[in-house]
Amino acid sequence: MEVLKIATAGSVDDGKSTLIGRILYDTKSLTTDKLEAIEKTSKQRGYDYLDFSLATDGLVAEREQGITIDVAHIYFSTKKKSYIIADTPGHVEYTRNMVTGASTSQASIILIDARKGVIEQTNRHFFINNLLRIKDVVVAINKMDLVDYSEEVYNKIKADFEALMSKRDYQGQKITFIPISALKGDNVVNTTDKMPWYKGEALLEHLEQLDKADIFNTGTPRFPVQYVIRPKTEEFHDFRGYAGKVYGGNLSVGDAVVVLPSMTKSKIKEIYFYDEKYETASRRSSVTITLEDDINVSRGDMIVKDGDLPTIEKQFTANVCWMDATQLNTGGKYIVQHGINKVLAKVDKINHKIHPDYSGIEEGVTSIGVNDIASISFKLNKPIFYDQFKNHRTNGSFILIDPQSNNTVGAGFIQ
Repeated sequence: MEVLKIATAGSVDDGKSTLIGRILYDTKSLTTDKLEAIEKTSKQRGYDYLDFSLATDGLVAEREQGITIDVAHIYFSTKKKSYIIADTPGHVEYTRNMVTGASTSQASIILIDARKGVIEQTNRHFFINNLLRIKDVVVAINKMDLVDYSEEVYNKIKADFEALMSKRDYQGQKITFIPISALKGDNVVNTTDKMPWYKGEALLEHLEQLDKADIFNTGTPRFPVQYVIRPKTEEFHDFRGYAGKVYGGNLSVGDAVVVLPSMTKSKIKEIYFYDEKYETASRRSSVTITLEDDINVSRGDMIVKDGDLPTIEKQFTANVCWMDATQLNTGGKYIVQHGINKVLAKVDKINHKIHPDYSGIEEGVTSIGVNDIASISFKLNKPIFYDQFKNHRTNGSFILIDPQSNNTVGAGFIQ
């Protein structure tokens, strides 16, 4: 079954957890004991409604404060798709959680409180979706029941958000506006008759219609080799296959390819998925490839089409979201994990810090702290083969690892 990964974003009390709980409830994805616990706790708190946020907020501090702190992954299915929702926190101090939650998502839901409209946090949430090249963004204008389901309020918020859209640099996004009430269930799983002026789909109906082929960013095919398969059995004595996942585009039998970093050339001989042969490996499929020539290919090498090489350099500039309590300083040394490969890197220069609310940049910066986003130039101890993130989400991204603590301290997007 097709799997769709969705990130949510919204400010405090915009209703993200309630929205997800409502989806789980209306799709009958909540277990009986979970539903009973929600009913019991809602009654104890004196609510005359079910507090659906209890379905997702797992940490004690989250339940006590009524906020989301950590990224929670929620799973549910319909007859058409399986869904993984990353419920990300909306606070400024949890920007790093928002980035990690959205980094693997194919679609995003930005919640806006109909009473508050577009606020500073909305700018930040849209900026991160733009930074991460999320292709399909739903702007869910929530709590419409508290503004009497006003079309005027909806149109005002939509116009304000469209003004914000003019600041983005990623024009490939599809933005869909949906007025909802997560608490009442209006336009969440099913359309409502309380907003006859809205002619579009309900939120889940929209997600069900998303075409997987349109969601994933297309690019040039990249095949990082994760494992070299050598059975050395009587039946497969001379078999030599290269297992991995195809990113960006398709690879087919007969394609002329180049193996990086050796620059050795060959052609694709066979494509296997377990014991079945295929003529073409579509993007995002995990396969084993054999080559016509018996050449040296190792784990960490990359197979690409001839004439379609990535950049091969010992330096690059990237936008980095810093996630560690210890600051990143000019001259600092880290491990860059780019796909399978790890290389030593030095911070050559912090070009500028980026304000993720579209308020501009800050020059003359020599260090950045937790939750900061900055443009940083790195020098590496050996070349890597990369693409710009805007052209290839997988081959244009990396993580930074502190060699002392072995902690993941940053996420980067190559410019």
